[in-house]
Amino acid sequence: MNNKAEVDLSKFDNSWYHVGGRLKLITWYVANLIFIKNRFVTSSSFKSLILRAWGGAIGKNVTIKPGVNIKFPWMLAIGSNCWIGEGVWIDNIAPVKIEDNVCISQGAMLLCGNHNYKKQSFDLIVGDIVLEKGAWVGAKAVVCPGVTMHTHSVLTVGSVATKDLEAFAIYSGVPAKKVRERRID
Repeated sequence: MNNKAEVDLSKFDNSWYHVGGRLKLITWYVANLIFIKNRFVTSSSFKSLILRAWGGAIGKNVTIKPGVNIKFPWMLAIGSNCWIGEGVWIDNIAPVKIEDNVCISQGAMLLCGNHNYKKQSFDLIVGDIVLEKGAWVGAKAVVCPGVTMHTHSVLTVGSVATKDLEAFAIYSGVPAKKVRERRID
């Protein structure tokens, strides 16, 4: 099939997408750079306080390691006893809900946005992400828009979740496939 249509990025229009005013966005980007993303700020409780001040719903006993990047804290909910590893990128252009006892290992990415490659205008596509209680996102793994990791599911190192993950199941690969059940002693 010879399709002569081409992508034309001059037609891209995401004017329908609004997450806050210009001042709010600029001041958050600066605050994120200074307090959250900064590798010299190591206090998780201080980072949680900053995220709450910007509208994030942050539970108790949340560990946020250095180098974490959070796009919009007002669209983020983190439960209690969660770990967010070094260099994690939460690109939450849609709501992200992280329930209690979730571990997101270093370098993992939660990506709430993508583009429609079938459209000449390369339209923006957004989808919420939910990480249910006890889920574990392995190092350098990617959770794509619209994905729910059900309770106690595991996404292994370097894997990419493009669809929902079953509860108490371990997923691996690109795209991630179920490889076995998760047993907890």
